[in-house]
Amino acid sequence: MMVRRLAHGLGLRFRLHRRDLPGTPDIVFPRQRTAVLVHGCFWHQHEGCRLARQPKSRLDYWLPKLARNKARDRIAQEDLQALGWQVLVIWECETKTPEIVRSKLEELLQPS
Repeated sequence: MMVRRLAHGLGLRFRLHRRDLPGTPDIVFPRQRTAVLVHGCFWHQHEGCRLARQPKSRLDYWLPKLARNKARDRIAQEDLQALGWQVLVIWECETKTPEIVRSKLEELLQPS
């Protein structure tokens, strides 16, 4: 929700969860042809993040599951880029500092 509030406050208009795009991006800015994926640090294993710690039990279940999540993310990003979409990933830990998210969203407003 915080990402959506910041985007709206910056004057960016968006659509949510476009199922017709690979990976069903969380937020889509059609005018900028940008898809935003908001990833939870644990579920998507954000490298170097303290929130992405490895589980201590049932490793035979969790490790393959988390690896599949990362592989699915990579494929979705590649597919979106192949369709001409720019992909922006916002991590859960970044949402704790709104300035980081704001700066990433402001880059969308910059003409290329």
